[in-house]
Amino acid sequence: MGDLQRNARASTVADVRIGEGSAVSELATLGYEYAEDAGATVIGADATVRSGSIVYADVRAGDGFTTGHNVLVREHTELGDDVLVGTNTVVDGETTVGSSVSLQSNVYVPQETVIGDDVFVGPGAVLTNDPYPVRQDIDLEGPTLADSVSIGANATVLPGVSIGERAFVAAGAVVCEDVPPGTLVAGVPATSRDLPEPLDGPNSIA
Repeated sequence: MGDLQRNARASTVADVRIGEGSAVSELATLGYEYAEDAGATVIGADATVRSGSIVYADVRAGDGFTTGHNVLVREHTELGDDVLVGTNTVVDGETTVGSSVSLQSNVYVPQETVIGDDVFVGPGAVLTNDPYPVRQDIDLEGPTLADSVSIGANATVLPGVSIGERAFVAAGAVVCEDVPPGTLVAGVPATSRDLPEPLDGPNSIA
């Protein structure tokens, strides 16, 4: 088990509820209390939370929740079953994540993002939510990733962009406009093209 302790509460400062069969590092923080009236942190069964990870109060994760090291999941985040949040990845709160989702290492997920089921987000990918950083005071709007979307490594998705079901974003792409379902986008700025046969179909994330 290494530094993982079965059913350990780790470092907690708020109400934390952890399902059976979970393993939480003593060097992780669950239930970080960002406000006096913060709600519970609820994590389902068979979770693995590795050292350096911080999960705020008001986070709900389903069964099979897994983190790498030094993960941050902020308040008002809802995660389904079998969600992987890779090493050094940040989920910045006010976000909904479906089931069977893989967020690889060094991914940034901003507030007001919606991620569907069976979604893969490759290492170093950046999702954004502010079209006019520090220039205008407007409502934040993160991207929406539909079911079975794949985002390649180091891709960037701009605020408010919707990526349709089964679409594939190539590595390094900068996505400025909505992506239709079942489409490949690549380049800077990203342009659409037909999805090659090897990439067609839904994701299968174990």
